[in-house]
Amino acid sequence: MTLTSPKPVQPAVNLPTIPVALSSSSVYPLSVHDTFAVAHDLGYDGVEVMVTGSQISRNPDTVKGLIERYQLPVLAIHAPTLLLTQQVWGKAWTKIELSAAMAAEVGARIVVAHPPFRWQTGYAENFAEGVRRIAEDYGVIIAVENMYPWRVRGRETKAYLPHWNPLPEPYEHVTWDFSHAAIAGMDSYQEIRKLGSRLSHVHLTDGTPNGKDEHLLPGEGTQRCAETLQYLSETGYSGTVAIEVSTRRAKEPGEREEMLRQTLEFARVNLNQVLDE
Repeated sequence: MTLTSPKPVQPAVNLPTIPVALSSSSVYPLSVHDTFAVAHDLGYDGVEVMVTGSQISRNPDTVKGLIERYQLPVLAIHAPTLLLTQQVWGKAWTKIELSAAMAAEVGARIVVAHPPFRWQTGYAENFAEGVRRIAEDYGVIIAVENMYPWRVRGRETKAYLPHWNPLPEPYEHVTWDFSHAAIAGMDSYQEIRKLGSRLSHVHLTDGTPNGKDEHLLPGEGTQRCAETLQYLSETGYSGTVAIEVSTRRAKEPGEREEMLRQTLEFARVNLNQVLDE
């Protein structure tokens, strides 16, 4: 990874009050390049890049090239803090710092991070203070995402420190994911009202309380997605809504794109944004 340019590259576009981004996880197993292409074709306002083992996702110079080519901003960087990305960018604090540096370089305002795993000693104990310091150093927002309890043989096991629920923790900024809330048996509409101005980023998706991280299209699960988006629109939410749905079940040509088009339309209708005729 090279971090050479102090000036972020951003296209000259006017974003709506609540921009709707396409997460690169929504086109998996396709690439970040494909994410930009699909987002451009469908009319998304920008992209959220999830940092993974893919070299494109970790290279700010390549990402800046995609920003210029497709005239779409990167609105968020998702740090490689998933269980499946433990080998990406080395140690836990390095993951956060490199994600913040990349966000600053490509012009992204938000860095999404998961809470620490309980075995990440030396990181979990000082997590809230550490993310605050790194956010200040790089001039970005690090928004900690809500997760869910892990269950082994029907019993909850402690996987995260200090907790999978960010509400009672001293995080200045939070990312809210509807699918994770469904697993935890939480009502996103009620919890987001409690978060207030701490809510900085939203992963729009859906789920059911069956213990699986389904990332369904909004309306396919049990979460009050439409009502929540309407609440955000009515109360002056100033963050971003990123579409993070699973399209892996798409089989026919164009099926993935249609799923993402429908989800974008769902978001804009419920955010009270004017749709193109």
